[in-house]
Amino acid sequence: MLNFKMASLALLFSVTGLANMNTSAAQNQQRQITAGQGAFGEDAKKLVGSWRLVETTSDGKIRPERGATPLGIITYDASGWMAAQIQPDRKPVGMAGKEPTGEEAKAAIFGYTAYFGTFSVDEVKKVVTHHRIGSVSPGWETRADIHRAYSFDGPDRVILRPVDNKNELIWERLK
Repeated sequence: MLNFKMASLALLFSVTGLANMNTSAAQNQQRQITAGQGAFGEDAKKLVGSWRLVETTSDGKIRPERGATPLGIITYDASGWMAAQIQPDRKPVGMAGKEPTGEEAKAAIFGYTAYFGTFSVDEVKKVVTHHRIGSVSPGWETRADIHRAYSFDGPDRVILRPVDNKNELIWERLK
């Protein structure tokens, strides 16, 4: 389990760019996004840590673009940063040459989610908001904030539901 965690975190930070992010620029961006939000409440403290994706469904059914057993990791940091990645359950997309073609690149990214930013928690509404500052999704900047209703299922499981659809993502804490 530790090797999975370390490999997942290394991949997460390398893909999202957190490993090489300019600290002062990142701190300025964080201050802008989280200014005035105050200290973390109890639910935000419970979210802090790394979680692996257990299941993702839409209206109770497996999402075809993600497959039956997608891999995913979401991390919430005590300083207010977060990052998420979900890789679909499918065969790797190969390349015919040294560089991917447009179709190969499109096939590789289809169903893949990766973004990072800061987060805030509304404990009254039971909603965590991911304030994205980077993402692999085209056009993400037009809807930078992602709102997720949350519920805890014991100390080591959290369920995130987009507030605008019937998707459900079940996450289990990495230890």
